[in-house]
Amino acid sequence: MEGFVRVGDRIVLYNMYGTEGGLPAISFGGSPSTRWKRPDAVGSIAGSGVWLAQADRPGYGGSTRQPGRTVASVVPDVVALADELGWERFAVTGGSGGGPHALACAALLPDRVTRCAVTGSISPPIVDGPEPTAEEEAADPRRNRTSWKALHGDLRPELEETARSIMTAVEAGGPEIPPDPGAAPGPPAREDPAAMARLTATFVTGHDGWEDDLVAFAKPWGFDLGDIHVPVTLWHGSTDDRAGKYADHLAAAIPAAERRFYIGGHIPPANAYREVLRWLTLS
Repeated sequence: MEGFVRVGDRIVLYNMYGTEGGLPAISFGGSPSTRWKRPDAVGSIAGSGVWLAQADRPGYGGSTRQPGRTVASVVPDVVALADELGWERFAVTGGSGGGPHALACAALLPDRVTRCAVTGSISPPIVDGPEPTAEEEAADPRRNRTSWKALHGDLRPELEETARSIMTAVEAGGPEIPPDPGAAPGPPAREDPAAMARLTATFVTGHDGWEDDLVAFAKPWGFDLGDIHVPVTLWHGSTDDRAGKYADHLAAAIPAAERRFYIGGHIPPANAYREVLRWLTLS
């Protein structure tokens, strides 16, 4: 099921997954991503008892771009989507770059958000001073060159080069998602039209949403992490050291946060994603 909502003069497109009538939840994809979920995620959601909405943030997919948006700018879109679906109360979840957007809803919609689970989320970066060195970034990922360039430079050429590199690897027979270290790669994405459609929407059609996300992360997020009082879990993979360091800072700032980890890398495997969804349904 798919649909759209209007927010002022913008359109926000969304897809629905899972069990209609199940626990209402809104999911936020990473940076970059679109509303189209992979089959393994769709399968996990189908058995979770969750009725999940995944929207394209402005500038992704078919959603109208919103120049100058902040992380907190997602909240009016979420309110419009929840009202369209008839949801007074709902859970939120977000992966990687979707994490800050889920946290924004937890902070700014305390009367509507029941629970918030984020996986591999970033934390607010440190962007003052000179451009960070690789050594500084390795020691503290909050001091990263991408966030610094988002405020002090031009991200677009770097994003376009990254996208070309990803699609070149796919065209050479690579999988849709790079495997975790030591794991076997998935099947060639070029042999799966649905996988190629997801990759094209994310890395070829346009980079506006991706760039706007990264700029929004580098600016003040528009809310205080200390104002989050709904239950929060911070998930990250056992081999994802960078996300673990981000989680250290998020856990210190969010009073209600609990740390969780799963066996794997940045993207949760199916069993871990099922556990995240199960946690959302707890009362």
